[in-house]
Amino acid sequence: MGDIPPQICQLSFLRVLDLANNSLSGKIPKCLNNISAMAGGRSRGHNDVLVAYYDYESYMESLILNIKGRDSEYKKILPYVRMIDLSSNNLSGSIPFEIFSLLGLQSLNLSHNHLTGMISIEIGGMEYLESLDLSKNNISGEIPQTIANLTFLGVLNLSYNNLSGRIPSGTQIQTFSLLSFFGNAELCGAPLPKNCLGDEEETQRPTGEGENKEYPEIVWFYIGMGSGFFVGLWGVCGCLFFNKAWRHTYYQYLDDIKDLAYVAIAIKLKWLHQMLGK
Repeated sequence: MGDIPPQICQLSFLRVLDLANNSLSGKIPKCLNNISAMAGGRSRGHNDVLVAYYDYESYMESLILNIKGRDSEYKKILPYVRMIDLSSNNLSGSIPFEIFSLLGLQSLNLSHNHLTGMISIEIGGMEYLESLDLSKNNISGEIPQTIANLTFLGVLNLSYNNLSGRIPSGTQIQTFSLLSFFGNAELCGAPLPKNCLGDEEETQRPTGEGENKEYPEIVWFYIGMGSGFFVGLWGVCGCLFFNKAWRHTYYQYLDDIKDLAYVAIAIKLKWLHQMLGK
């Protein structure tokens, strides 16, 4: 319990900061960007120094970490994991701008706290981020469009906040279900069923003015089919009405068809009667 001490920012080689499920309170330290091991990208540098400090072949450390929503054991790749998990505490205040400058971070979990403020547009620079959970806080404002730049993002949970506006469009963002954004009453756009104001106007316009312009061939198809049927029907009836010889021939043909059908039915009934009599 208590606050997160600012001295933690002096641990420049720290790669895993897991303080989840405690009774921590106060604000998140703004100096977390001083942890240089999390600030850099996936380039050679601090990682090589860290590996040189420890002999990982003679001593294999392992940790159970909750990344991407599930507990997993990390052994060989542990030196390459970079994450911050401060979930399920009583932290308050806004999310420090400096935390979004940790460009090497792979997992950030600040869920189940009392955090306020907005999501910084600088989040788009965290290109290696694979898991982001800010759910069940009091974060407000719009989701920055730059979040669509996170191409490695596999887990996203922004549910149960006070977010508003349109959900950013992007190849990666559209793959998440509505559960990632649920519980934000003022949020709109796919994948949520609530449309934004501009979307409603666009969906109404094609059904009214543009429908006949977009599919005129369908209308003319039915017009042509109806008129063709009308002309063909009256063409046959007109020939029979004005040509006496054709009319008698047609009627004789119908009589012959009727007689053939009568004979065929009679023969079939007699055959069935004989079969049943046996």
